[in-house]
Amino acid sequence: MSVDKEWLTQFKAAVADLPTSLGFNATYDAASRRLRELVKGGLLKHTDVKDAPERFFAAHRTLSALATAMGPGFGIRFTVQFNLFAGTVAALGKEQHLAWLDEMQQRGQLGCFALTERLAGVNSGLVVETNCTWDPISQTFNLHTPYSGACKNWISQGCVADCAVVIANLVVDEKSLGPHAFMMQLRKLSGQLVPGVTIGDMGVKTIGNDLDNAWIQFDNVRLPKSAMLNRYVDITADNKYVQLMKGVPNIDMIGQRLYTGRIVIAESAVVFAKTLFSTTKAYSDTKKCWAPGGARPSLSQIPQLKALYVEAEQRLQYLDHFIYLLKERITPILRDGGVPPKSIVDAIACAKVSCIETTIELCHRLKQEVGSFALMAGTGFERMDYLQCCKFAEGDSRILMQKLARDRVASLRKAAPRPQPAQEISQVPCSSQEASKEVALSMKLAVALKTGGLPAWDEHWEDVYDLARMVVDRTMAEFLASAPTQSRL
Repeated sequence: MSVDKEWLTQFKAAVADLPTSLGFNATYDAASRRLRELVKGGLLKHTDVKDAPERFFAAHRTLSALATAMGPGFGIRFTVQFNLFAGTVAALGKEQHLAWLDEMQQRGQLGCFALTERLAGVNSGLVVETNCTWDPISQTFNLHTPYSGACKNWISQGCVADCAVVIANLVVDEKSLGPHAFMMQLRKLSGQLVPGVTIGDMGVKTIGNDLDNAWIQFDNVRLPKSAMLNRYVDITADNKYVQLMKGVPNIDMIGQRLYTGRIVIAESAVVFAKTLFSTTKAYSDTKKCWAPGGARPSLSQIPQLKALYVEAEQRLQYLDHFIYLLKERITPILRDGGVPPKSIVDAIACAKVSCIETTIELCHRLKQEVGSFALMAGTGFERMDYLQCCKFAEGDSRILMQKLARDRVASLRKAAPRPQPAQEISQVPCSSQEASKEVALSMKLAVALKTGGLPAWDEHWEDVYDLARMVVDRTMAEFLASAPTQSRL
């Protein structure tokens, strides 16, 4: 997968100032103004996640390489704009919505993606209690926050956004139809909030304060029928809810942006770690240490640090290559507007889990080995909470691990409907790809669920996460093995 070199050079030049202009103590007003300029410049189009995925991914990788110098704020703001907000509109909207996106780009306007809620955050999965009720008399939607727990929460770029994609539970004829996407104005051209919308700041964070995070409440806000992103679902003239494309669940299409977001975040963590290791090694290569006999070895030659550099290079290269193959596989699907198969969805989840956990581990270990250098501002170590942001963004890693483990147990329970005693586990068929430990642990959990019900899952939580790690390792190995020979490491 390649990107036009001339375009990439132009994009890198357009963002080269960011570590200086948005370094320490940048405000979110300054950062949002800078993004408005970038949006209006048009180097990356709002629809490029579909029309030019290579540019979309290359732009994110470019910004990730700057993260040790400027923190996570601008990169998150950027992916909210071009992936979560604009990408959702591009995937779910029709011509009128795409025209609105074009108009926003020409004006340099910003958007946000209002999904998570106070009592339905990153640990809840795709759950929303904000309601958007169809009114057949006025032919409008009524967007409403029914109680404080349903307030939209931690909405990145929400304090400055002009527009929003709001994920709300659609209600038609008193029937709840689940999460749907609606595109709405948050502010008039004057900057004033539209009636019924209340927005507040989540407060000061440990990192990324150049990014605004908002809570948003809706008080019976009227939206026109055109607010619904209706490529796959719609309200008919006789006020009936219809699915326009059979076999394409609306919730899957909303989840599409989470898939591309997980790839971007996984790659961002790897690029952050590689950058941190590179700049630290440049320092440790020249940092002399005392040794007997007048020798002055460099810090890089200390055995434990030397070994860590070698280990990190191998593990990060493995992950970087895995992400490359994922992007290669998903790019044609994005262009066609299709839904990725389960094998790719699972590989994406595994990539996010593995990339985040590996980079957190490696960067923490590096910090322990370089002494006071890790305490100095400007080294990148002060930005390590960047990886914490990656851990819970676009699907908390723990939730993804729970799903991977649950699906694995379900697959074995389907193959062997009656969970067998431990002594019979060895009789369960196991392909050459599956480790016996994974099968045994899956069956152990299946037996626990059979005898103890759902509470047993929580009681065996350590086994659940151990199983998830096994699934991650196997899935990634199988995915790499399935790649064309020339694409493998």
